[in-house]
Amino acid sequence: MLISHFQQGPVSAYSRDYADAAHQPLHCHDEAQFLYAACGTMRLVTAHGAWVIPPTRAVWIPPLVEHEIFMAGEVRMRTLFIAAERCPASLQQCCVLAVTPLLRELILRAVQGPQQAQNPLIQQLMLEEIASLENLPLHVPMPQDRRLQAICLALLRTPDHSYTLEDWAQQVGASSRTLARLFQQQVQMNFNAWRQQLRLMEALPRLLAGESVHSVADSLGYGSTRAFSAMFQRLLGDTPRHYVASLNQLSALNASR
Repeated sequence: MLISHFQQGPVSAYSRDYADAAHQPLHCHDEAQFLYAACGTMRLVTAHGAWVIPPTRAVWIPPLVEHEIFMAGEVRMRTLFIAAERCPASLQQCCVLAVTPLLRELILRAVQGPQQAQNPLIQQLMLEEIASLENLPLHVPMPQDRRLQAICLALLRTPDHSYTLEDWAQQVGASSRTLARLFQQQVQMNFNAWRQQLRLMEALPRLLAGESVHSVADSLGYGSTRAFSAMFQRLLGDTPRHYVASLNQLSALNASR
């Protein structure tokens, strides 16, 4: 389903709130979409993978990419639709982005109404900021090979599954060497890295909902909280407790506005 939006110049701004467990069914837009989670957590799913968007982070969706969105918690979605000809050259695929304080303020100003959204200075600043944002590893790509798909779908259903690649090889009828080569070719990472990113994506919404680090680590198959925290810090640059506390603090600030 193609959804078109009235353009307020090269950038249009929209504001919408969703209840917990709300769902946007599969659709696409002529424009690129910059989807900012002022509060709450969102999951984006396309034919090529899945992304988790924590509060105060955003996801970039290029023009005409079919996608659906699942809400976790009460979500305050603030969206920018950007004309295809003004999209940054560096953003060719869906990705989760770390939003700067300046861009956050510009987005919140733009969604206040057409007068703010149509301001050419605000539009230009937003485009410049978006082009330079940090890409976050909150994405698991989906392979095309049916054997890899079977493995990935099984892990999406049960992220704490303890099978090694050798175990999976016996299950899907291929050698572990073939599976390792295909993983690298089709998702540009090895099996262990893919599984780690999946577990990180599963962990974030639960940590943000208040579940303890120990409980999340244990349920995702980590032998210790320390091992889980080390993985988390290596991928996101901070400890689970500090990272979640920072997100919650920014989310509370957004909720008060």
